[in-house]
Amino acid sequence: MRAHPAFLGLLWGALLGGSVRAADWPGWRGVHRDGHSGDPLPQCLETAPRPLWRKSIGHGYSGVVVAGQRLVFLDDASGQETAHCLDARTGQELWSQPFAEPYTDEFEPGPRCTPLVDGNRLYVQSCYGEFACLSLDDGKKQWGFHFRDHGMFWVKDRSGGPGAANRRGNSGSAAISGDRIFIQVGSTNGASIVAFDKIRGRLLWKSQDDLTSYASLVTGTLAGRPQAVAVTCEGLLGLDAASGEALWRIPFKTAANRNVLTPVLDGGDHVLFASYTTGLRRVAVKAEGSKVQAAQSWLNPALKINLATPVLLGRHLYGHGPDKDFVCVEADTGTIRWRQAGFNQYASTIASGSRLLVLNDAGEVLLLEANPNRYRELGRFQACGKTFSHPAYAQGVLYTRDSRELAAWPLQNPAR
Repeated sequence: MRAHPAFLGLLWGALLGGSVRAADWPGWRGVHRDGHSGDPLPQCLETAPRPLWRKSIGHGYSGVVVAGQRLVFLDDASGQETAHCLDARTGQELWSQPFAEPYTDEFEPGPRCTPLVDGNRLYVQSCYGEFACLSLDDGKKQWGFHFRDHGMFWVKDRSGGPGAANRRGNSGSAAISGDRIFIQVGSTNGASIVAFDKIRGRLLWKSQDDLTSYASLVTGTLAGRPQAVAVTCEGLLGLDAASGEALWRIPFKTAANRNVLTPVLDGGDHVLFASYTTGLRRVAVKAEGSKVQAAQSWLNPALKINLATPVLLGRHLYGHGPDKDFVCVEADTGTIRWRQAGFNQYASTIASGSRLLVLNDAGEVLLLEANPNRYRELGRFQACGKTFSHPAYAQGVLYTRDSRELAAWPLQNPAR
């Protein structure tokens, strides 16, 4: 017998716990942090859909997250980095909670780390290293700490010096596996990556001396070992989820001592990662007795992707390329199958089924066919102004933000 898709969705929601379901978007790049949505995408896009609602907001680059009927975003509207919880159906604000001092530079002020929902808890992280667990019900603080408590520091010279986050603040997002939350602090005092009890905030372990990049963490099982996979200023590495032991490392340095993209887990034994300096690579992670070894399978130095993490669909990667283009790349070889010009500096990509939903930095939403043989567009519309924020797609609704407005776009009949 084959289980009904609706039952599988409910089962997955139960396994996740709390309010998070497969059709939600509870954190950075969705439920599995891979850019995939558990909700189907439409067959085509209207040229000018009518939004469910619009809301004026403050500045910030952080992504939008949705769990059940609650939507959370961060901005600087109160003069501090502030978390806002809305009714996802109406846009009505349920609560707001300032949690950290403001941040600004020549690009745009406001928070840059995407929040994370787990059950009835909301985890937020500021540019200057304030981390807090808030109640999703009312925004009250449950526990928290500051990165400086573990040796993280910031410098005024943004043009050079130490790690990227030391100069320009934190942009990455924490990751959860089981009862643990993993956070890239970036201290050179043995606290590059830190694990806490996600409910009580008890410190479980801290590991490594790497400086912090802009990249977000991912978790998964590689070579039979549950791991936290991180990209620091020193390279790509995997840590044992239970102990923090460094299991493997692929060292590499980049210009400006920074990395941006999120690692993409490819099955149980491979990781894909791109740097704007060194290009796109695939790493094989294998068990060697009681040890874990990693080796580079291939490197395509032409794919110097700067800001946007691609999605893996089947055996192909789709996403923003290195030259203001959109690319399709074979995951097994690194070969470029096709590239399409006209995508400016950035584009977020969401995958579901055989289609891709892309939001470019001009605020246009494009629906594409995920076809390794050709680029095919299935519709587009203007959703917002200039944006570098990752949208959320949950229950048939796309949520986009720019520096002035948050909007909800129904792309199909939402499953409410």
